[in-house]
Amino acid sequence: MFELFQKGGFIMYPLLICSVISVAFSLERLFFWMREKRALNSKLLNSIMKEAENGNYHEALELGKGSKDHIVRVICNGLAHIEFSMINALELAAGDEINRMRRGLGVLDTIITMAPLLGILGTVIGIIQSFDMLGEMGIEDPKSVTGGIAQALITTAAGLTIALFTIIPYNYFVSCVEKATRNMEKYITSLEILYQKRTNAK
Repeated sequence: MFELFQKGGFIMYPLLICSVISVAFSLERLFFWMREKRALNSKLLNSIMKEAENGNYHEALELGKGSKDHIVRVICNGLAHIEFSMINALELAAGDEINRMRRGLGVLDTIITMAPLLGILGTVIGIIQSFDMLGEMGIEDPKSVTGGIAQALITTAAGLTIALFTIIPYNYFVSCVEKATRNMEKYITSLEILYQKRTNAK
């Protein structure tokens, strides 16, 4: 493995950095989503929505205080501003939660694009060097030229490997964000409907 790394040339160093960053951010996001899923509390959420349905907004807010469930935090932020601008408060809180969930995804997305391009750059540089060698030595030693091209292809293989192993966790984390967003939207809409019903009934 180390021999292949050396054969790939100096482009292998930025590719190594990309792989380390990819692993670090993937693990951080994995632990983040494990904590988020453990924090989900559907029983508490249903109790809060039941209190809100009965018009007990203060009691519902008290139930949700200190919760680590991101949906509960969004709903409680709306309940805290029930008399002023509940919809805007819900949207702002949901936006903050989504931004928190998407943290690091931009870095992974960049690596998915950049790693193969770095690999191709390494290959192009290697091929240029091989053709320079061919111009100097002629075709007397074709093995040195073909060997140089083979070495140059190592960077492309490395770049594609990094991208492939990054795109899997990236797509998983994106799907987690989309699922969490849909769940938040469902409860936000439910709270808005409950509030409008009670407001119109007065």
